[in-house]
Amino acid sequence: MIDPRTQEGRERLTAALGVERWVDEVATGGPYPDVDALVAAGERAASSLSDAELDEALAHHPRIGERGTGGGTASRLSAGEQAGLGRNDEGVEAAIARGNEVYEDRFGRVFLIRAAGRSHQEVLDELQRRLKNDEETEAAEAKDELRAIAELRLANLFGGAA
Repeated sequence: MIDPRTQEGRERLTAALGVERWVDEVATGGPYPDVDALVAAGERAASSLSDAELDEALAHHPRIGERGTGGGTASRLSAGEQAGLGRNDEGVEAAIARGNEVYEDRFGRVFLIRAAGRSHQEVLDELQRRLKNDEETEAAEAKDELRAIAELRLANLFGGAA
């Protein structure tokens, strides 16, 4: 049984997706029989993320290619996810840094992508592609990435809790 209603459970939920409404909804739906049921509840609760909730969640995410400023679980998870990008390539990293600036100027928020399982080049390619999006399309893609990150983090944070 997984019970995210506890203080520790709520902290883990917040590390998975830092949106208060989402944390409340997933927590109050517990306890869950297993991680799959928890992840499914997280998916349902994240299906209706608003633009304001996107901004709320992004306040907890560092720029891709940068370390988080806090020392909490979310920062540790982000660092681990970005560490999986593979060997550093200065040219690609510089292009990502420049792309981050252009993205922030264009959309007014940090570029968010599920880094787990991707290379630096794949991240750069996605960044360049998404810079061509209009505001509405990009907000929808960023929310999709948040949901994907939350699913991975829920499995990671609660996988041993059953």
